[in-house]
Amino acid sequence: MHSMFRRSTRRPLLSTAAGLLLAVSVVSAMGGGQDSRSEAAAKALARALDAAKLDAIAAPDPDNPGSFVAAMYIPGAQLLVVSAKYSAPTLLTDKLTKKEYRDIYMDLQAASVAGTRIFIQDMLADGLVAKPDGPGDVFEDGDKSVTFDGEWKKAKLSEDEYRKLFADADAKYAKMLTLLTAQVGAGGSGI
Repeated sequence: MHSMFRRSTRRPLLSTAAGLLLAVSVVSAMGGGQDSRSEAAAKALARALDAAKLDAIAAPDPDNPGSFVAAMYIPGAQLLVVSAKYSAPTLLTDKLTKKEYRDIYMDLQAASVAGTRIFIQDMLADGLVAKPDGPGDVFEDGDKSVTFDGEWKKAKLSEDEYRKLFADADAKYAKMLTLLTAQVGAGGSGI
């Protein structure tokens, strides 16, 4: 009889433990816990910019001729990153040589080739976060915009659509950050 009592009390404990494990995995998947490829890249760029005492950086995109990536950095607060094709790439190449990174950022924001601009507002300069504790990161690609605040229903998306958008945005952002960090590491010397 004593062993029967043990079995009956273990079963609820095991199902409770399994339930807690499932709940933790769901929470971590939607908390900032959806793996962020851009997190380490954003932190690396912020460290590199701090060390170089820069608040802006720009680089050509070797995979897209005529395209550039640029960032404005507000230490500890925000990274604003833009990538776009520019109709007169030689002008931006000259500005890269002169290390006129702010000008390149402004040019890409104002005069990029229509439909090619990607813009990220990375709150806290910590990479994209699927469900942040504070304000959400914003990702714009052409005429589409999504705020990664964990509120997929408010954005009229399914959870799966939200996750896919996050994964795609995160991969693009990580690539942009890597190009910019390499530029800082190269002494910001241009092309």
